[in-house]
Amino acid sequence: MIHQAPAGARDLLPLEVVQKSWINDRLQEVFQRWGYKRIVTSTIEWVNTLMAGGAIQPSTVIQLQDIGEGTLGLRPELTASIARAAVNRLTTNTVQRLCYRANVFRNPPQGHHGRQLEFYQAGVELLFTDGVLADAETLLLLVDSLEYLGLESWQLLLGDAGLTRSLLQVFPDNLRPTILNCIANLDRVTLENLPLELELKNRALLVFDLRGNPLEVLEKVNHLDLDENGKKAVNHLQALIELVNYNSAKILPITLDLSLIQTFDYYTGIVFEAVSFTENKASVLAQGGRYNQLLGIYHPQKQTYPGIGFSFNIEDLHSCLLNSPNLPKITPPSDWLVIPETISAVKQAFSYAQKLRNDSEKIVKVEIDLEFRSPEKIKNYAKNEGILSLAWIAEDGTVKISN
Repeated sequence: MIHQAPAGARDLLPLEVVQKSWINDRLQEVFQRWGYKRIVTSTIEWVNTLMAGGAIQPSTVIQLQDIGEGTLGLRPELTASIARAAVNRLTTNTVQRLCYRANVFRNPPQGHHGRQLEFYQAGVELLFTDGVLADAETLLLLVDSLEYLGLESWQLLLGDAGLTRSLLQVFPDNLRPTILNCIANLDRVTLENLPLELELKNRALLVFDLRGNPLEVLEKVNHLDLDENGKKAVNHLQALIELVNYNSAKILPITLDLSLIQTFDYYTGIVFEAVSFTENKASVLAQGGRYNQLLGIYHPQKQTYPGIGFSFNIEDLHSCLLNSPNLPKITPPSDWLVIPETISAVKQAFSYAQKLRNDSEKIVKVEIDLEFRSPEKIKNYAKNEGILSLAWIAEDGTVKISN
């Protein structure tokens, strides 16, 4: 019988670990430079916590077992868990900048057996603050992270969940969810065949096509009949785009896309994705948005607070960086190979290896030859592995160094 990982699971071999750790470490460096502190939440949560008040479908959650008090599940994302921890564990409601690196687990859609179940993410959450400044910080942090990784071909898709919902208020209640679904999935055919009056159908198609240059899209939106929430959202987007571009070294590749709807439906304000286009393939590198109702779901008195955040998809970042000269191409070699020349020299070899490990403030990687190979085989092994320093240990403890 051949034993393999379960369908949908993946093993990471040493080079993949090195490369993805390199990506993660650089992201955490950027997060920390912006004042974000790392938080670690439980991998296992109650399913009703993970569902974020119904914003996340139960079918997305990999459920474990019912232990009497409730059903446990594996987290499909981090925002809900961090929101739960923030309102129940933090002793202050002042601005909190939190970051994480973690794995998440999701059931694939029906009929997609074998699709990946476990994913790796790194991200941030900016809690207990609202407004243009907080939204701008989040977007600029995202941009800074992408640039620090050395990614060049990417685009920022920006939408506003509140504005999109506002634009849909003119449609009949029974058709509004279908229209929203058509817009989110770019399904123009179904949208064109909905039983709508001509004026409403034209309005639906106009909303469907509201994507492109931010200033041009906002100009079109300004000509529509907007309620007060819609007008506030437009003004907010205008101020946000101006502030972000002013504080960037170059005009950012921003596409305003009011059809942008995130997978998890707890967003109330701006939503965004960083998308890379390589080899005629689009990859979503990061996604996020503002959620001003989510924290209230977990607060003991249901008091709500604002929040915004995003997460990077480490697998997609890794794929886009494979040809980058910055990504490590080999696993770092050991610094030393210690070779006992005879069985009687083993004790001295282990002692010398430990001395090498302990006598430096930095990490020194030391291997011991365990097989009493010939000098020729040992030298070939060291050459193939990139080990530069060899220490030959004699029975009397004498050390001979060679390169």
